[in-house]
Amino acid sequence: MYKSLSSLVAAAIALGGCSLIPQYQRPEAPVATQFPQTSAYAPASSGPLAADQGWREQFHDPVLQQLIERSLLNNRDLRVAALNVEGYQAQYRIQRADLYPAVSATGSGSRQRVPSSLSSTGDPAISSSYSATLGISAYELDFFGRLRSLSKEASLTYLSSEEAQRSVQLSLVASVANAYLTWRADQELLMLTQDTLKSYKQSLGLTERSNEAGLASALDLSQSRTSVKSAEASLAKFQRQVAQDLNSLILLVGAPVSADLPGRPLASELLAEVPSGLPSDLLQRRPDILEAEYLLQAANANIGAARAAFFPSISLTANAGSSSSELSGLFKAGSGGWLFEPQINLPIFNAGSLRASLDYSKIQKDIRVSQYEKSIQTAFQEVSDGLAARKTYKQQLLAQRDLVQASQDYYRLAERRYRIGVDNNLTFLDAQRSLFSAQQALITDRLAQLTAEVSLYKALGGGWVEHTNSAL
Repeated sequence: MYKSLSSLVAAAIALGGCSLIPQYQRPEAPVATQFPQTSAYAPASSGPLAADQGWREQFHDPVLQQLIERSLLNNRDLRVAALNVEGYQAQYRIQRADLYPAVSATGSGSRQRVPSSLSSTGDPAISSSYSATLGISAYELDFFGRLRSLSKEASLTYLSSEEAQRSVQLSLVASVANAYLTWRADQELLMLTQDTLKSYKQSLGLTERSNEAGLASALDLSQSRTSVKSAEASLAKFQRQVAQDLNSLILLVGAPVSADLPGRPLASELLAEVPSGLPSDLLQRRPDILEAEYLLQAANANIGAARAAFFPSISLTANAGSSSSELSGLFKAGSGGWLFEPQINLPIFNAGSLRASLDYSKIQKDIRVSQYEKSIQTAFQEVSDGLAARKTYKQQLLAQRDLVQASQDYYRLAERRYRIGVDNNLTFLDAQRSLFSAQQALITDRLAQLTAEVSLYKALGGGWVEHTNSAL
């Protein structure tokens, strides 16, 4: 009895039909085979590719490394992404379970007293019934691959969620790096403003004394006070920005961050240089592009399930067991019984519902193709922007450093000439403002260069993926 049921289950599992999933072909990348190589872009480098480097090798500041590591442990968005992966994995296991028959065992027993008024004999009677059954219920034989198509779709969706998690991790590393660099830049701007304000106040004191001696006009005095007030306003602004930068960093890290963390100045080598002259097929390593391709493959698998719905579906219900009016006789010879109940469902008329479902699944695939191609185009543009930013920022920084040096020379000369009375206060104040503005621009340009390098590192897909397990 049970042997025959086991044979039936084994035969049902062995039955399998053809797959109606269209053959998958990766769409051609709608971008050039190489990134731009014009004069606006940095030359090719023989150094290691960013996609082969981990974030520890990319970011040299030990404080930044510590913050990134803590964020990978504590960031809530990353936790949500990891839980989403577990959720899609569970959905895949649920869908995959439909490929196998669900075997269940049931046992029941009942005793009933029938009063004399309802008894056929006119006397009260007590009846008993006991049964034990092992069987499968409504198991679908996957002749045309509908269940396997749905299982493959769930599997590919699960894999896409893993790439989505990697994408969140990569974005988190880049966001922490940018937030840290912005915090450091605003700290340097704050210190620069404090030093400049001190210099402005000294100049104001000198102008006040000169005014009292009749050597400086009221206009000179008013302009000196204007410079002081302007610097005080800038001081308040940078104090606010430093505090807000720290708050943003704390949110990304997901844990408290000390405001007194030591760190390297922006002028030092904080980041490893990412080479240019790279082939565009490196973009295939980006997690967001891999995610888009997995979703495209999942949509392709769903077409197979929609096609299979046009064909008959066959389901089996079968069980074997024993029954008896006495519990002691439940498993005695002659008490066994079995049930075999196949069912076939053939779609005949559904008002075009199945055709519409197939058309919808094909449209969804076309949408996924466009999304996949758009993700490649976006990645290509981000990398090209990053490569262009590198060379132009280097040129801009060199020019800005020369401007700071020239402004310092101008300031020293103007101060000397003002103190000996050769020039008026206007020239000296102009030199002060020019120096302050040039120094501010140098810090801002350096920050822009560093954040552009971080963006390029992210655009190339990072490279810390191999180090994720050790980081987490």
